[in-house]
Amino acid sequence: MTKEEMKSRTKNYAIANARLVLSLPNNVVNRNYSDQLNRSASSTGANYRAACRAKSKADFINKLKIVEEELDETLFFNELLLELNPELKEKIAPIYKEGNELLSIIVAAINTLRRN
Repeated sequence: MTKEEMKSRTKNYAIANARLVLSLPNNVVNRNYSDQLNRSASSTGANYRAACRAKSKADFINKLKIVEEELDETLFFNELLLELNPELKEKIAPIYKEGNELLSIIVAAINTLRRN
């Protein structure tokens, strides 16, 4: 996968999570968790873009570690929202799957870079 394809995937992932947030029932718990979800999902794409502008291999790895953390946080808030809104399982499941795929790609990239 090229950097441009990954940029597009992380951007689309942020958009999918934002659309999920817009569809949530309005209550204090959903509002709090959806704010966190929105921030971490959009931060995933923003930090991947920053990683693409890294000045060195070490800088690239460090920035990818931030992407890894943001993806993991996003998955956590997807899990919480699913527990609290089980009726949205069909909406959350594909977003969660994409997050796991992106996380696997990022972790594999970090591991490969560290070995080389």
